[in-house]
Amino acid sequence: MNHKTIDVSGVAAHNREGEIRIPSGCAISGFFSRRGRRMSADGIVQSIAYMHDRSNGLGGGFAGYGIYPEYKDQYALHIFYDDFEARENCERFLNRHFDIVNLSRIPTRKHPRITDEPLIWRYFVTPLATKLAESQLGEDEFVCRCVFTVNAKYDGAYVFSSGKNMGVFKAVGYPEDVGEFYRLDEYRGHCWTAHGRYPTNTPGWWGGAHPFSLLDYTVVHNGEISSYDCNRRYMESYGYRCTLQTDTEVITYIIDYLNRKKGLRFSDVARVIAPPFWSQIDNLPPDERETFTDLRNTFSPLLITGPFSIILGFSGGMMALNDRLKLRSMVAAEEDDVTYIASEECAIRAIANPSKVWAPRGGEPVIVTLDEDVKL
Repeated sequence: MNHKTIDVSGVAAHNREGEIRIPSGCAISGFFSRRGRRMSADGIVQSIAYMHDRSNGLGGGFAGYGIYPEYKDQYALHIFYDDFEARENCERFLNRHFDIVNLSRIPTRKHPRITDEPLIWRYFVTPLATKLAESQLGEDEFVCRCVFTVNAKYDGAYVFSSGKNMGVFKAVGYPEDVGEFYRLDEYRGHCWTAHGRYPTNTPGWWGGAHPFSLLDYTVVHNGEISSYDCNRRYMESYGYRCTLQTDTEVITYIIDYLNRKKGLRFSDVARVIAPPFWSQIDNLPPDERETFTDLRNTFSPLLITGPFSIILGFSGGMMALNDRLKLRSMVAAEEDDVTYIASEECAIRAIANPSKVWAPRGGEPVIVTLDEDVKL
């Protein structure tokens, strides 16, 4: 995939310093139904639109869960292509490794502010039994490695979503325009997350928009990771490949590694990437002190430093987390069985009348999952 830097000189270059509002950059929003109620994407588009001034048109995107019930047992691959040749080359690879149950262009509508769109295709696939047996891998790991192969070796192709019964939709543009472009009003899901991007030191291109995804994990992020090089080198030593020119990509891989590969609960994942300071750990009760010490010592290269607030979507749940100093704003709320997270309270009240609103502390995860009796 060609990485394109968008020229915004005609939009903002004439403005003098101080005339452009950058309110801590980027916007994130998300909501999750513990009862598994499939809700229209209209709500998440409206929520993120209330924070329009937090982005600058260089990236917007959404992730929805429970949106493909008719194909819930297949992996849904969403792929950008630069041209038809890239599509043909990639499809030959897919046909060698997967049974393709269905494929089509992802439905879009023309939008005056969404331009230079690549070819955008969707595939519902199952790993071929022979290839899976030859690989001696589990299904998820097999799919993960195929995704990395396409993104690293097939010029002009980029798999930007690869989970089951979920999908990512992203582009260069303001998020509300991206929602219209992808016809999200036609989708329903039990969890939605969204991002409005204000890139500060990385290019604005379709693949660099949020959410970032691997299998069913999706991450939207407001902030900047000063520990990126350390985090990236550690993850690449375990076979992950950071190719997308943005620090947020590595957060997704860290979570996949800690949760799927190492088996850590999401509460412990939060303790690894945003742990208390050592001075705080020293004052914890003995059992907690031992747990936090072990996690910090074992996974020290995965501590994420710098300002951040993130929303993680995953099959059956959602987690929100601030950096341990809470250098980025994040608000949580509840209404009935739905939990809401957003950069600003107005983005929640625009679509809900919550009975409870609070600001999570730095390093304190907000984790919600489906009720025990809910079967999707």
